Amino acid sequence: MDQFTIRNVADIAEIEKVPYTERVKERNVRDLLEKGAAINPEAPAISFLMSGDAFDQPIVITHAQLIGRFRQAANMFHDLGIGPTDVVTYILPNIPQTHFTLWGAEMAGIANPINPLLESGTIRDICMAAKTKVLVCLGDLPGTEIWKKVDSIRKEIPTLKHVLAVMGATNEAENIWSFDEKIARYPGDKLTFARDIGPDDIASLYHTGGTTGTPKLARRTHFNEVIMAYDISIMGGLTTGDTVMCGLPLFHCNGTIVTGLTPFAFGGHVVILSPMGFRDPSIMKNFYKIVEKYRPAVFSSVPTVLSVLLDIPVGDADISSLRYVVCGAAPLSVELFRRFEKHSGMKILEGYGLTEGAVASAINPKDGERKIGSVGIRMPYQKLRIVKLSDEGAYERDCAVEEIGNVCITGPNIFKGYVEETHNKGIWVDGWFNTGDLGRLDKDGYLWLTGRKKELIIRGGHNIDPATIEEPLYRLPGIKLAAAVSRPDPHAGEVPVAYVEVAAGSTLTVDEIMDWAKKNVGEKAAVPKEIVITPQIPLTPVGKIFKPALRWDATKRMYEKEMEALSDLAHSVSVSVGEHKVHGTVVRITVTPRAGAQKKAIQDKIAEILARYTVYYELAIQ
Repeated sequence: MDQFTIRNVADIAEIEKVPYTERVKERNVRDLLEKGAAINPEAPAISFLMSGDAFDQPIVITHAQLIGRFRQAANMFHDLGIGPTDVVTYILPNIPQTHFTLWGAEMAGIANPINPLLESGTIRDICMAAKTKVLVCLGDLPGTEIWKKVDSIRKEIPTLKHVLAVMGATNEAENIWSFDEKIARYPGDKLTFARDIGPDDIASLYHTGGTTGTPKLARRTHFNEVIMAYDISIMGGLTTGDTVMCGLPLFHCNGTIVTGLTPFAFGGHVVILSPMGFRDPSIMKNFYKIVEKYRPAVFSSVPTVLSVLLDIPVGDADISSLRYVVCGAAPLSVELFRRFEKHSGMKILEGYGLTEGAVASAINPKDGERKIGSVGIRMPYQKLRIVKLSDEGAYERDCAVEEIGNVCITGPNIFKGYVEETHNKGIWVDGWFNTGDLGRLDKDGYLWLTGRKKELIIRGGHNIDPATIEEPLYRLPGIKLAAAVSRPDPHAGEVPVAYVEVAAGSTLTVDEIMDWAKKNVGEKAAVPKEIVITPQIPLTPVGKIFKPALRWDATKRMYEKEMEALSDLAHSVSVSVGEHKVHGTVVRITVTPRAGAQKKAIQDKIAEILARYTVYYELAIQ
């Protein structure tokens, strides 16, 4: 892989003087993986940890063995009828077989990862939208729920021909096969079929949300993923032999591309941090010891992970191998950023990206200025643009420096639209993808996110479509209006809350509505943390629900609750929330001190209380 010193946008422009078609010779994922495996075939490609308590007893897979497993999986899928336009869906935890399935599926056809935590009805809807032909899932193992979900819905998917159960049993009459037994029957030294994979062939369908019955599936090409692996390697300075740690889920493109395809492509080494990844308490408890043993150069995280690691002592562990930690998926508070760097001695590179852009579009430069609070500069061969749109979503003009507008992106990493045509309405602006995020570019080309025009709720890096909450609520008799919005959260960044307006004469209570939501919302992470019954949900002049006002109210409620901790210092505290021209949203806190209370003590206390929140605030002490 090429190595560059990247300090600023000018260095990116220098790289781009050579066209990406000359720098990147591979046109598909298969060829990229083959090239990576040939660099040092006997070097470790994966070290799989079953748990954090057994971190010194890994299952090791070399590059030669790994590419053999990819070929075996591809041959198996082809034999089961998978061609270039057929879909292999997988519902798996973070285990080596997940990688065998993903990359084998992309060699033979199209891969479709699904979050195992989704409810069975949502899984069924995704499979139906993807037209799943082969489904790979975990077998019926004690303490796991994946098989139970799959077994309850598999006969409702009309296109489904075969189910492969990892660590499961064969039932030929039902076309259910033991993944491990079946894959072993196929050769791993070569592919048994010929396929000319073009750069624009669809490689994967990633679920990015969507309402019940019409999931949003992003169609990503082979070259989208190839160029992304290249961009990540050069922005991160990663090279052959480098180790990265994977703790984010392998149904998400950060786990699969940043800590999967990218290191595999340059002969690197991936340490898979247990089937549960960062959700495994034993991994978090032993995290710094794991770093000392495996000497990783980098790991990818979200703010919730750093928040947990902040409370775990580094002790005498040697973690000097870590050049940096990449943090994305959700906003990172400036205070958490500073505290974590001081606590761990690690360097944080905060970045930004979307599934639709293959995973990453901007990052703070490893060799240049890291502007805390920004998500950095654009990546090579990608462009960022801030535009003003009309209320109907039409382009009006480009924004000035520091002016907030819609973040739009373009480049060879941009997907080919969603499977369901209804989801493609309004997503393109002059051929650029409208991310739905709001932000501004400063004079140095750094991107600062200020909010979202789209209504997505991001809980600890997990994308939640508000419609997955609102639609079930509307099915409850007595609900007149329902709106799900985000509320700031010190651990997850933000969590969903639901505002409801009940019909005249309704006796619905908060507890009854919450009970309904727990039983009817299709994914556990989307169940609202709070239900607010309000006399009137705010509407725009044209009758649409005005969600910014609800987000401001949810933020106000949360900050008012946090300010209760000031009772020994403050006679009174008032909180207001509204729009800010630079930061998007501002929380204004006004404090009347108690007699004798020191101004600095109040400032320090508030800074401590709000350290893990990302919403900009202003403090006035009367």
